[in-house]
This record gives sequence, structure tokens and C-alpha cells, in this order.
Amino acid sequence: MRQDVIRAMKAGERDVASALRLLVSELQRDAKEGSGDEIAVLRREHKRRLEAATQFQRANRPELAQQEEAEAVMIARYLPPELTDAQLSELVETAVSETGATGLPDLGPVMRLVMDRAGGLVDGKRASAAVRAALSGTSR
Repeated sequence: MRQDVIRAMKAGERDVASALRLLVSELQRDAKEGSGDEIAVLRREHKRRLEAATQFQRANRPELAQQEEAEAVMIARYLPPELTDAQLSELVETAVSETGATGLPDLGPVMRLVMDRAGGLVDGKRASAAVRAALSGTSR
């Protein structure tokens, strides 16, 4: 990522260099705090950009929304690919059977297991939707 900052600076891409510098700073701060989970930091920053873009759209500020979306795309390049729907479904089915979950009241334990096993390769909202769908199907 630092090499990309240097390349962006040499190419005169100030916006890109600035955004990458911010990411490097966040990664360094996280490392100092002891977490050291780079993927979690990148996902958090990616999510922040998308949420900011949504807020700017609502505030009728498309130029700022576009900038945030561009930064989100740039951050996404550094993230590993998320689990496919099939992989997530298989993971959820395994977690449901291992926990013995029978309905929505068992959501917590299943979610913990799914998120632990996914290793940061799935968004929490997406995992929650898949677990809820599986548990509502098993409660019939």
C-alpha cells in the first residue's frame, strides 16, 4: 500500500495519495493498539466510505458521494474476495447443525460460529440475513 502511495504521488493523483495515506495511518494506529487485524481495518474503512456516500447522496451532495464511492472502490482492491453465496450457505448450514439451533432465538450462537469461521470474509449483515433465513426455515 505504501508503494501505491508513492506511485500516486509521482503520478500527481493527490486524492488517491491522500486516501491511501489515511488508510496507512489507520493500519498503523490499529497495529499500535495491538489488534493488528488489517482485514478488519480495511473492511471498517470500506464500510465507512459507503455509509458516508449514502449520507452525501441523501444530503444532495453527489460530488462528495462520488468521491467517497471512489475511495471505497480503491479500498476494496486491497480486500480479499468475500465468500460466495454457496460457501456462506454451506457455512451457515454447518453452524446451525453444530449448535443444534431450532429457530430465531438461537441466532446469537449461530452468528458467532459463522463469523468466527468466516474469518472476516463475509459482511455481518449478509451473514445475519443468511442465518435468519436458515433459522426461520428450520423453525417451521
